[in-house]
Amino acid sequence: MDLEQRVAELERRLAALEGTRSTGPRVVGGDFWALNGLQEQLSGAEAADGGVLYTGSVGLPTGEEYSWQMTVLTEDLLEGDWTTAAESFAALGHPVRLRLLREILGGRRTAAELAEMDDVGTTGQIYHHLRQLTATGWLHTTGRGRHEVPPARVVPLLVALATTRP
Repeated sequence: MDLEQRVAELERRLAALEGTRSTGPRVVGGDFWALNGLQEQLSGAEAADGGVLYTGSVGLPTGEEYSWQMTVLTEDLLEGDWTTAAESFAALGHPVRLRLLREILGGRRTAAELAEMDDVGTTGQIYHHLRQLTATGWLHTTGRGRHEVPPARVVPLLVALATTRP
């Protein structure tokens, strides 16, 4: 085997090893405790194609805490109308909107507080972004011009962000 082939084989083996390694903290029950639990739950015939589980326990800088999980059957995901997700993904696809969401999770809740930040645009632009995020369910208004990420969207938002990491 020549050197180029050996290097290619080593890279393949390293990639395989890295792909099996957990990226999160070690918890009791092994690295795949959530996956094992999901597989046990889905062992019935109605879930023959499996499913997807996402879950989280989150403490925000504001002191708010959220625990949440959702399981969706593979069949439901594959047969659903994916075009309905386009607006939600589009709302998250703008860097200013992502920054606004991060700041709102961090405690800046009004347009005035958000307008104090650099590089987010004019007040009118901020309101435009807030409307887009509200229309797609990533934000809601709590009164007196205050915005928050709805509790049921905090963990999904962070999961969406986590999926962008290599």
